[in-house]
Amino acid sequence: MTKIGFLYPGFAAEDDYPYLSMMVEPSVDVKLVHTNFNRDAHTVEALTEMGSNKRLLEGAEYLKGEGVESVMWTSTSASFTLGIEGVQEQIKVLEDALKVPASTTAMAFIHALDAMGSNRVAIAATYPKDIAQLFKEFLESHGFEVVKYSSKGIITAAEVGTLRREDVIDFVTQYDTSNADTLLIPDTALHSAAWLEGLEDAVQKPVLTANQVSFWEALRIAGKLTNQTGFGELFSRPISEDS
Repeated sequence: MTKIGFLYPGFAAEDDYPYLSMMVEPSVDVKLVHTNFNRDAHTVEALTEMGSNKRLLEGAEYLKGEGVESVMWTSTSASFTLGIEGVQEQIKVLEDALKVPASTTAMAFIHALDAMGSNRVAIAATYPKDIAQLFKEFLESHGFEVVKYSSKGIITAAEVGTLRREDVIDFVTQYDTSNADTLLIPDTALHSAAWLEGLEDAVQKPVLTANQVSFWEALRIAGKLTNQTGFGELFSRPISEDS
């Protein structure tokens, strides 16, 4: 059975990962580690500390000897707030520590958009406006056109994790735009795994959520990505030879 490692800061929507692991075919053995941080807050200062090399290496210690075939740092905002060079350093730190392919949720969005052939995107972010703006800039630095971005203004991951299905569907329909070919929901603290089909039905276009793309990326870099149904259009797209 494929073994995948996920480093997840704190507690919010981490149950999306074992849910996905049981629903995919063949099933996946998820090794999930809760990493520590000083403060649960969507601020640049707090997110920089959360995604620091120290925190990543602390988490990686728990995955040593577990036989994982890839590892993901599953905080979108505690990755893109560090900029492109910071994201690259996070990946290198994890690969050096565990000797397996690594990635982050921020980069998973980039790779998923490339796989989807997306160009014009909308962002429905739970973050405060300044953090949503940084995600917009991160996407634009990789060549994507952000035609609309919106922020719900929630400070803590703990609060985001309490949002219900109807809250999230209302959120995406409110912040979608017909000018975008794909809608992005970038917070790993937001539950989404069980609602992916409903989200896409609500806006009639592909929806990429943080936990969805993290799981997809983990399988992709491990060389174990296969087509699936029930997990949104991303998982049903043809898999390229270099995936």
